[in-house]
Amino acid sequence: MKILVCGASGFIGSAVCAALSAAGHEVLRGVRVPVLPGDVAIDYCADLQPSAWVARLCGVDAVVNTVGIISEHGGASFAALHSAAPRALFAACAAAGVRRVVQISALGAGHGGTAYFASKRAADEALMALPLDWVILRPSLVFGLDGKSAALFCKMASMPVIVSPAVGEARFQPVHVDDLARAVVAAVDSGTPARRVIDLAGSSTVSFDGMLRAYRGAMGLPPAPVLQIPAPAMACAAWLGGRLPSLPLTPDTWRMLRAGSAAVTSELPGRTPRAIGAFITPAEGELLRLRALASWRGALLRWTLAIVWLATAVVSAFIYPRADSLAMLARVGIQGMPAIAALYGAAALDAAFGIASIVRPRRALWLAQGTLILGYSVAIAARLPEYLWHPFGPLLKNLPILAILFILLAEEKSWTT
Repeated sequence: MKILVCGASGFIGSAVCAALSAAGHEVLRGVRVPVLPGDVAIDYCADLQPSAWVARLCGVDAVVNTVGIISEHGGASFAALHSAAPRALFAACAAAGVRRVVQISALGAGHGGTAYFASKRAADEALMALPLDWVILRPSLVFGLDGKSAALFCKMASMPVIVSPAVGEARFQPVHVDDLARAVVAAVDSGTPARRVIDLAGSSTVSFDGMLRAYRGAMGLPPAPVLQIPAPAMACAAWLGGRLPSLPLTPDTWRMLRAGSAAVTSELPGRTPRAIGAFITPAEGELLRLRALASWRGALLRWTLAIVWLATAVVSAFIYPRADSLAMLARVGIQGMPAIAALYGAAALDAAFGIASIVRPRRALWLAQGTLILGYSVAIAARLPEYLWHPFGPLLKNLPILAILFILLAEEKSWTT
């Protein structure tokens, strides 16, 4: 069959395209920016009328809609991407004689009260009202190597202390993206009964903590204690996240987390969903571990550096006795007004380095910081040698800072995605 997959460049869409191609179907990739021969340009933010879709459906036997977002940002809204554009697409399918439509919805869309669920439900109900052969798949949390939620969960699981939201008795049945893709392959088959809504979940039911522990073990990391963030603190963070662009934690996603994502699995023919322990192979575990560690290591090192630079600036300019600072400068040959300028100029430079470490991290910044630290370390060692063997090690502590800068310099570009 010739099958149009909308959202083909996304996490789920890519897996669906690969599975359909492997099953022998001719796949048309519906994407915003065509990059491959035969790609079909679509824009769910703009294609909100059936007339925008009719020409694209010429000769198409089936359509799979995988487009979805977890939070609104920029011009991407639930109303457009989850409801208006799919409804226009489905109406055009009915008019063009498309034989089957598979809609990737979400577990909970049938009754959930969030804007996310309501928009998914609106598209589902519009499809169900049309004279089409349709199958609506409502998956639980979808796990896969390239999934954003999987990357977030693996990041949380990889920390020395697992930080987990307190979601009470909520239970989860994550499903692997390959199982979802195989379910789509079965759903487009004309031999599969149509006009069905199928809740699709994995075969393991776990708590949120249990899910993170399973991912941690699969990444080859030893057990770690769990620190649960109290629900009121999570609610405050969600409130803040709802007012900042592109953050995964919002009031709606917090409500969905507390509700859980579990169901009795309805299987499509020939498809048995895998257990959570089988999501990650040993080879994938190593890759996910490296990605997860890299995803938070750089930020931790940058913020640590920023705090050191900013604290040094404040101490030098306002807390440490100025007379003592000027006395040390005199011992390295700087006196009078040049010494005062050097003192406050250095404090200003420290503050600038601290701010830049957060807002403008880059290779040139790490090189500049390393050069400065090496320069004044050599000067202090030559003129103030007592700081080399001081019990608090004020000069020797520059070595771990230089090591941090070396790591940041080596990892300038993140490969976590």
